Amino acid sequence: MSEAYDLYQLGRARLRDGEAAQATVPLERARRLEPEKASIREALGIAYFRIAHWPAAEAEFRKLLELSPVDEYAHYALGRSLTQQGLPEEAAMHLKLAHCLRPRGTDELSVERSS
Repeated sequence: MSEAYDLYQLGRARLRDGEAAQATVPLERARRLEPEKASIREALGIAYFRIAHWPAAEAEFRKLLELSPVDEYAHYALGRSLTQQGLPEEAAMHLKLAHCLRPRGTDELSVERSS
């Protein structure tokens, strides 16, 4: 396995264990190694969101949307990050897009998505 993958898995394990702040360390290292890897960006965005580091979460979810513009989860998480920063108009656009892109019959979206 690659170093980036190992770091990503360590970060995901820390997220699952409720250690979001500790998850950022290996995930940031993985991002430096694989900056275009959507799964790393998503996990890091979740970690930042869980520790209320809204601007960093926003940046990760924006990058995730650059990599995958129709990712309904990325739109939702970006919308939530913007809401937390007091940007309701921009947030509403992303939340509406997330709703429109979400496949029918799926559960509600959540930033607590399992990583």
